[in-house]
Amino acid sequence: MKARIHITLKNGVLDPQGRAIAGALHSMGFSEVEDVRQGKYIEVEVRETDRKKAEAAVEKICAGLLANTVIENYRFELAE
Repeated sequence: MKARIHITLKNGVLDPQGRAIAGALHSMGFSEVEDVRQGKYIEVEVRETDRKKAEAAVEKICAGLLANTVIENYRFELAE
């Protein structure tokens, strides 16, 4: 199964990279852009056919390594 994982900063956590992107967009003439928050997208292939076991494995992967749960949120979906 393939896990598609999205990791974003929690609300209230400063996002300097997002601000830099917003600044660049403004300088390119996109004045309608109010704010930008950036994140990460990761795909992980899991060798598991049982959906519940795959979800548990991806949950451990996200919480244990991919996301800093103090400052980041994550969500994922599984595709067979």
